[in-house]
Amino acid sequence: MPNTKSAKKQLRKDTKRSAQHLPVKEELKKTLKKTRKAIASGSKEEVQKLEKNTIKAIDKAAKKNVIKKDTADRYKSRLQTKINKLNK
Repeated sequence: MPNTKSAKKQLRKDTKRSAQHLPVKEELKKTLKKTRKAIASGSKEEVQKLEKNTIKAIDKAAKKNVIKKDTADRYKSRLQTKINKLNK
């Protein structure tokens, strides 16, 4: 438990932020998992449908500071690399 006044306030802020970030983070994980599963199964049509939504979810999470910008860029880069390998 926090002892000082500022630590108590920080705990309140952290709790509120966690609650706000949770739906965005869950949506991101869900779309990434679906896309990776589609890539593993090798279905090009399904991957094309999911790609746009996945990139949109990654960008939205980065914009809301759920994940950092560089992390978002890394996710998109690795995803695009896998999609390009699938399309070859």
